[in-house]
Amino acid sequence: MIDLHSHLLPGVDDGSPDLEVSLDMARIAVADGIRIMACTPHITPSLYENDGAQIREAVAALAERLLEAGVDLYLVTGADVHLAPKLIERIRSGRVPTVADSRYFLLEAPHHVAPPRMEEVIRDFRSAGYVPILTHPERLSWIDAHYGYIKRMTAAGAWIQLTAGSITGTFGHQPRYWSERMLDEGLVHLIATDAHNTGRRRPAMSKAREAVAARLGEAEAENLCFARPLGIVRNRAPADIVAAPAFAAAGTATT
Repeated sequence: MIDLHSHLLPGVDDGSPDLEVSLDMARIAVADGIRIMACTPHITPSLYENDGAQIREAVAALAERLLEAGVDLYLVTGADVHLAPKLIERIRSGRVPTVADSRYFLLEAPHHVAPPRMEEVIRDFRSAGYVPILTHPERLSWIDAHYGYIKRMTAAGAWIQLTAGSITGTFGHQPRYWSERMLDEGLVHLIATDAHNTGRRRPAMSKAREAVAARLGEAEAENLCFARPLGIVRNRAPADIVAAPAFAAAGTATT
């Protein structure tokens, strides 16, 4: 499996606090069947002022320590990015890293307020050659009142990433309900752990994969946990990534 959303890097955000926890998280991921993991720390103005150069250096250092420790996990760069002014410019300059230096990047919406004009913003990203992956929409507090807004964002070109723990019920009833609904409606492109620690937010996907296989079949479980994430890492065009959900593909220009 491939996990494209994790807070594995030590001491840079609210994820792993130190190297020892990062190594333990990596061991958990490998034991669960994850072979590639994107290190995607928060980039949040006035809170987590991480940048591309810092993240790349930290990923290289952690990869070296994993090799020394005999942990067979391949790391790629990325970031969990909050919407902010001049974001396209910052992505182009490398200050905000995309996933594995591809055209795809993780975009985290505000948790408690539906952001205005997001459809227009997403079209701007797509026109600029980037594909925003909306992280864990099933956990947003405003999804109950604005689910149609999320569907319109996917129609505008956003991709959807669910959290593995939402599918298995770790985050409670509502995130599980919305996860299952989006899966059933064909809106979801990939599953990731959004791992922060070795406890409740651990880097594990296998149980979520099993739940999706039981619900939608083995082929779609493979797409969500391996094939589409691999296409992202290889920077394939959206239309070329295997079995992209029909709803999101409709009316979406490829780049």
